[in-house]
Amino acid sequence: MKYFPESAPVQLEFDKVKVLLQEHCKTELGKQMAEELRLHTHIDYVKTALQQAHEYKQLVLIQQHFPNDHVLNLKQELRLLEIQGAVLAGEQFMQLRKLAESMNSIVRFFDTDRRVTYWGLYSLIKETHYEKKIVSQIDEVLDETGQVRDNATPELAKIRTNLFRKRTELRRVFDRILGKLQKQGYLADIEESFLNGRRVVAIFAEQKRMVKGILHGESDTRRTAFLEPEETIQLNNEVFSLERDEQREVYAILKNLTAEMARHQGLLQQYHTILGIYDFIRAKARLALDINGNYPMLVPHAQVHLVEAYHPLLLLYNRKQGKPTIPVNMTLNKDNHILVISGPNAGGKTVTLKTVGLIQLMLQAGLLVPVHPSSQLGIFRNLMIHIGDTQSLEFELSTYSSHLKNMKYFMENANGKTLFFIDELGSGSDPNLGGAFAEVIMEELARKHAFGIVTTHYLNLKIMAGKVKGIVNAAMGFDEENLLPMYKLLIGKPGSSYTFSIAQRIGMDPALINRARKLVDDGHFRLDKLLNKAEQDLQKVESKEKELQKLLKENERLKKEYEILSDKERVQQQYTLLKLQNKIREEEIIYLKDMERKLKQIVFEWKRTDDKAKVIKQAEALLFRKKEKSINEKLQKKVQDKFVELAGEIKVGDRVKIRTNNQVGKVTELRNKSAIVQIGNIPINVKMSDLVLVQERQKVE
Repeated sequence: MKYFPESAPVQLEFDKVKVLLQEHCKTELGKQMAEELRLHTHIDYVKTALQQAHEYKQLVLIQQHFPNDHVLNLKQELRLLEIQGAVLAGEQFMQLRKLAESMNSIVRFFDTDRRVTYWGLYSLIKETHYEKKIVSQIDEVLDETGQVRDNATPELAKIRTNLFRKRTELRRVFDRILGKLQKQGYLADIEESFLNGRRVVAIFAEQKRMVKGILHGESDTRRTAFLEPEETIQLNNEVFSLERDEQREVYAILKNLTAEMARHQGLLQQYHTILGIYDFIRAKARLALDINGNYPMLVPHAQVHLVEAYHPLLLLYNRKQGKPTIPVNMTLNKDNHILVISGPNAGGKTVTLKTVGLIQLMLQAGLLVPVHPSSQLGIFRNLMIHIGDTQSLEFELSTYSSHLKNMKYFMENANGKTLFFIDELGSGSDPNLGGAFAEVIMEELARKHAFGIVTTHYLNLKIMAGKVKGIVNAAMGFDEENLLPMYKLLIGKPGSSYTFSIAQRIGMDPALINRARKLVDDGHFRLDKLLNKAEQDLQKVESKEKELQKLLKENERLKKEYEILSDKERVQQQYTLLKLQNKIREEEIIYLKDMERKLKQIVFEWKRTDDKAKVIKQAEALLFRKKEKSINEKLQKKVQDKFVELAGEIKVGDRVKIRTNNQVGKVTELRNKSAIVQIGNIPINVKMSDLVLVQERQKVE
């Protein structure tokens, strides 16, 4: 992306975003990529970069581990592999092993499903492969601590075996000498030590001539002398010689292993680069989580449609201060591609302008941006900015001269792929003359189909939006009652500067305010007052609309709760009915099993006894009870169909049902715990607990 002037990214505070990104990087390559972050104009590149950051962010959110834990800065080791004859140390080989193992873990992470789900992250390793030989060759030579194995070569195994034997022999001889000197009282507190790679004993300085051997040195106090006993000199020489042989063999082994690794240098360099890129992507995901960054919709044409867009740095600052941040909602498209923002000073015009500019820079750098995912953003090839006092000391230009020089560049180079930002267009000159030039500049930029945002106090620029195609007004909301900016962008109407309102609210002398009003053109004053009133009326309408929306949401919530309760009640009724049906079935099964058992008993009695008549009577009695029960059930159903049970106290003359046989009659007399019920012409004495008050269904209906 081309930008004008060169300081445009700094003016939009893009450098501060890069610093935040660097802080999340762990590798040198990741930090370098963050520092050298470039702006791209190819939509496919931007899509891939955003997709990768989005995928890593999703992994973090669902707590899915991605295997790039190790921080590996192996630039020096990989450079040594390019130098013929270079030798890496054991620790350096272990770092290369970690690099290969990390790549193996990443390759294994991308199973068939993840290759599709996280295609952006997978694309980084699609053209590479994991080479098993790298790890196996290192493991053949080095153990897990990075030390050369005894069996790395037959020669090393032989040297170390001899070295072990000689050291064992030396230790035995040395222990014998120490015991002897201990008895003689020659040993100092240190007893033994190593000097110049030789094993020596520590004896009192005054006794040093009493022990034969080579004097290697004395302590700082000169009270202790370090001496190599005569008996161990030859053994020390042999151990020293074997150690030198071991060092030479280890060096040769490591040199040979370095040559083996040099064959994989290109692949290892590729691994190192891939891990650095993954670290950079992780940093982008972490930054996105800090600033609520999302992946907006990318469109192939020039467009800026922002939904709930935040200035990332302001969002972080306000969050620390415990303050809310007001989002920006706005649209620039082919029909309305220039936005003129007006309103009082310190109302948020410049912040809004910078928010849009910084979000566009971040997007084209492949960073997730703090907007709602439904936002739609296009790709621009040029970005031009004019913010604040751009007076040029080098060319001795005044503020307005510098302003015009920049505007000249804007008009000559702008096109349909240009996004520009101008803060206080026309300022620094006579209001009438500066306003006239500002109109010409706006018309030219609109004619060239450039996209941009302009902030101004000029009334003629506010009026332009209704006359020039492509230019639309916007205002920053202002609470006139409390004299506080609302930092809210209102599209479609110009804003008042609230000059006289602010003066009146702060208590300025009314006479001075009236004098100032008389000096202002009457039409100009009335228009500003009209804008003031229109803005306040709009705020009241929006407030009422919010209240209405709140009530609608509450109504919707109550409706959903009612539906949930209705569903629960319906389920409960179904459950109760099913439970009752199951109970009836259980009783039927119990009854049938009892009948089956009794019938089997009757059959058994029939076979066993000679008194067949007795058995027949038993069977008749059993079958009659079944028939009686069937009759009772039919009667109960008939009564239920004709009568409905009622709650209440039973009195003389009431119609009641007898629970035991389902017969219905009339109460003729009440006694202590019973009642006389007339069933047809027959009076029956029934317990009160067996009676229930009933009424014919037709009468109830």
